[in-house]
Order: sequence, then C-alpha cells, then structure tokens
Amino acid sequence: MKAAHIAVCTVLVLLLTEAQVSTAVTCSPTQLSSCVSAITSSAPPSKLCCSKIKEQKPCLCQYLKNPNLKKFINTPNARKVASSCGTPYPKC
Repeated sequence: MKAAHIAVCTVLVLLLTEAQVSTAVTCSPTQLSSCVSAITSSAPPSKLCCSKIKEQKPCLCQYLKNPNLKKFINTPNARKVASSCGTPYPKC
C-alpha cells in the first residue's frame, strides 16, 4: 500500500506541470492527494477529499484522458470514493 501511495503522489506531482484552467477551476491532480488513501484502500474518504473531488469535478474527464492518471481514477475504489462524496462519476 505504501508503494501505491508513493506512486500516486509521484505521478500527481509530475503532472502538476500539466495543470490547465477550466471553468474558473485550476485543474491540478495534486489537489486530489487527500484522496490517495481512500482510492488505494478501503478507507472512507475524508471531508477534505470530498471537497477536493467536488472542486476538481470539471477536470475529471481531462484526468481520465491522461494514461498516467486514468489507471488510478478509473478504478472501482475511485468510483466508490466519488459516490461516497456525492459526486457522480463523469461520463466522458
């Protein structure tokens, strides 16, 4: 689990350089770092995680188009986290 956490954090940091602006939201995958433990385990998402998912919702399709992020975002746990946070999983 620690290796997965480190891998996700590393990918998110590397992708920070690809941040774009969409609908007054700064798309930055690192904003979802508070969700790593919930996505990579069965831990429930924190309130911070849920607020960041809602904030980054306009960016989720962009993240799904990125192969480095898709493997983490397009998972059953990621869908479960989004659902737990009351954010519908995007249909891109």
